[in-house]
Amino acid sequence: MGPAFVAGAWQFGPGNLATAVQARSGYQYTLIWVIVVSTILMIFLTDMSVRLGIVSPVSLIQSIKDHLGKTVGVVAGFGVFLVTLCFSVGNAVGVGLGASMLFGGSPVMWTIICTLLVASILLVKNVYRVIEKVLIAMVAIMAIAFVTTAFIANPDWAAAASGLVPSVPSDAWLLVIALVGTNFSINAAFYTSYGTKERARSAADYRDITMVDTIPGIVAPGIMTALVIVVAASVIGATGQAATTMAQLGSIFEPLAGPVGTAIFAIGFTGAAFSAMIANSTAGGTMLSDALNRRGEGTRTSGTQKLISGGILAFGLIITVLFQAAPVQLIVTAQALTILVAPLLAALIVVMANHKSLMGALRNRWWQNLFGAIGLLAVLGLSLRLISNFVLGG
Repeated sequence: MGPAFVAGAWQFGPGNLATAVQARSGYQYTLIWVIVVSTILMIFLTDMSVRLGIVSPVSLIQSIKDHLGKTVGVVAGFGVFLVTLCFSVGNAVGVGLGASMLFGGSPVMWTIICTLLVASILLVKNVYRVIEKVLIAMVAIMAIAFVTTAFIANPDWAAAASGLVPSVPSDAWLLVIALVGTNFSINAAFYTSYGTKERARSAADYRDITMVDTIPGIVAPGIMTALVIVVAASVIGATGQAATTMAQLGSIFEPLAGPVGTAIFAIGFTGAAFSAMIANSTAGGTMLSDALNRRGEGTRTSGTQKLISGGILAFGLIITVLFQAAPVQLIVTAQALTILVAPLLAALIVVMANHKSLMGALRNRWWQNLFGAIGLLAVLGLSLRLISNFVLGG
């Protein structure tokens, strides 16, 4: 798997699942178009990041410093850090909920245990190579269950197709913003350049990267999320009420496996949350330390990187402990808040992908700029909408 597959897997975490199931169970197929549009825009932003990873001498943030100024580079690093803080909340809440469904006990207790485990893995990275295989298997089980349930549930495919027509119920804006925040993840796209640089990809590799990594790596989680739409609308949405608890989310696989279906969902949900905790904290630590010129050289992790990664984990844990009343809604809200920083990161990717001296032959074409501009305007508009909802009461 290449950097785009990693970015796609990062998207398909607990925040994605929780917001998708809740949206679909509450609004049937109405919001399926959000996933389609987000996936298309994500492909273009990820492609730009891949090309930036190919041409950047050291890293994307260092290139931003060189061409746009040190201040802009530092702001970019802090912007990424703020997004990872928001994602850390969804990951912390998600891993606690999933583990408590599997093993019993308090979700907060499991959040604490899993946070400590992730922290130890970040200190001894070779341990993660073994754990990673287990996590992939856990998520794969859930993915297979979604595909199977999508057909066993016998959904109304014509109605699902009608969901491709854009429309937003008046009370669904927070869910729409959360869906865009997790499916059009500018943070994950931004970090793709680092994965590309670490693999020492060259301009000669670009076409192959596009065909075997960028496009399938981003389309795959988009398809999976679309299947979440179909399953949730058919199974939970048939009741006409949104899923607001973990137990309701877990009932999504009952047509496939009865009571065991809840355990299947919990296994996949826990695996997705745990792996996302590792990826999210690592990315945040890497890019902020890079902005502060405190990043380790090569594969060596600096003390600053570890400290920042630990801070990201701690933030998710603290918010989870403080706000326990409505955990699923907390995940949705945390995902939505990521959209506030997305316009800055999207603008930087588009601007840097157009830089003549840096990009050379890999500079953006007009049609790439078109989709980049659409993506930028989309996240900017949703950011303003979120500010209106929360700050101005609009």
